[in-house]
Amino acid sequence: MAQGQRPPKAFGEGLASGRARTNRNKVAVPCPHCGHEQLEPPTAISTNCRACGKYFLLQEGVKPAVKAEPAPLAQKLVACFECGLEQPVSLSAQSSMCRKCSRHIDLADYRITSAVSKNFRTHGVFMVETKAYVFNSETRAGDAIIKGKFLGRLTVDRSLTIHSTAEIKGILQATHLIIPYGNAVAWKDLLKAGSAEIVGELVANLQVAKTVFLKSSARFFGDLTAANLVVEEGAILVGAVRVSRGGAPGSL
Repeated sequence: MAQGQRPPKAFGEGLASGRARTNRNKVAVPCPHCGHEQLEPPTAISTNCRACGKYFLLQEGVKPAVKAEPAPLAQKLVACFECGLEQPVSLSAQSSMCRKCSRHIDLADYRITSAVSKNFRTHGVFMVETKAYVFNSETRAGDAIIKGKFLGRLTVDRSLTIHSTAEIKGILQATHLIIPYGNAVAWKDLLKAGSAEIVGELVANLQVAKTVFLKSSARFFGDLTAANLVVEEGAILVGAVRVSRGGAPGSL
């Protein structure tokens, strides 16, 4: 053999190296029927198992990627107005149907801007704007914001916010009373609520079943009865105070 000349390849050496290159371009796929694993081109769609002979799609032999579980929808509990059954609903839902009695459950918000004589029943927000007038109405709402006139019966399951411009006549029931900052409200009769948060000014005799919060900007004039009283520095309180467990129901 001349100097610098490559020695001849042994029989089968070229074939083996060709197979190695070919195998590197293939993927191992298990048979979904018998479990036998074999090499197949990555572009192949289907094949026959070389062990059991059964036909299968290559996707059947490849383990599917684990899909991330979808995030659960944000929900809240609402009670049916008719039968009282509590049930979960989506936070974005505008209405639902009771799972027990099949009655409609309104979840929408209402913003009243004119004179209206109508009954409302919703778990959403009921807002009466400054120039609006709701009269001869029986209304129940999740939250209520009163800036205008209201005549009738108003039941609020969560918070009732009263502004200085509000004129209210009738029967009110509220779980939580709010007098917002910059507003002054005077109530001539005994004012009752489940709890109260005074940020503005309130002139009234107030009876609360749970806790009264007087924020730093609060000004309260009148007699106060509550199970608990929290007064921030800067708040003004003028009147007799009685802190007692004998609270009153949340009605006005």
